[in-house]
Amino acid sequence: MTNEKTIRSFLALDPPGEIRREIGRIQDRLRKLIHGDIRWVKPESIHLTLKFFGDIREGDIANISAVAGKAAASAGPFDFALGGAGVFPDMKRPRIVWLGMTGETARLAAFQKELERALQEIGFPREERPFRPHLTLARVKSPQGLTGLAEAFKKVETDTAQKFTVSAFNLFKSDLTPQGAIYTRLAEYPFGQKGV
Repeated sequence: MTNEKTIRSFLALDPPGEIRREIGRIQDRLRKLIHGDIRWVKPESIHLTLKFFGDIREGDIANISAVAGKAAASAGPFDFALGGAGVFPDMKRPRIVWLGMTGETARLAAFQKELERALQEIGFPREERPFRPHLTLARVKSPQGLTGLAEAFKKVETDTAQKFTVSAFNLFKSDLTPQGAIYTRLAEYPFGQKGV
C-alpha cells in the first residue's frame, strides 16, 4: 500500500462565460421565488458532469487523460441552449435544483456512454444511474419549510434563445470546504472537428 495522495475528481463540460452570466440571471429569478434551507451554486462553479470518479490517485490522471483525450478527439464540438428547470429526485423529495439543456443532448448521451465504457476498461466502475444532462443550480439542505418550488418553475422563463458551443471537456479536482466545493482544472480535452 502506497501513501500516494488521492484527489476527488470528475470529468465535466464547462459552459462559456456568457452562458454562466445567463445562468446567474436565472438563479437570481429563482432565488426570489424559492425560500427555505437551500444553497445556491456560484455560477462560476456550474458545470455538466460527464463522469464523477470520487477519489483517484495522482497516478490515475495519465490513464484517464489518455482515454478522455482519445474520446474528445473522435467527437466534434457540441451545440446546446439552456432550457427547462426541475429537481432531483422529485418534487416530494427535492435535493438538487437543476437547469436543463436542449440541442445535441442525444449525441452527448451517446458520447458519455462511450466514455463511460472506455473508462470502465481501465478500471473505473460504471455509473449505474442513467446519464441526465443538467446543470446544478442549488442543493436543498432540508425540504422542511421549502416553498415556491413548483411556482418558480412555472413563473420563471428559463429558456434562452442564446445557443452555445462546447469545444472541450475537462478533468477537475474538487476540494470540499465549509463554503462549498472549489474546483481546479487538471486537464483539458478539446473535441475534434465536426464531420471528421
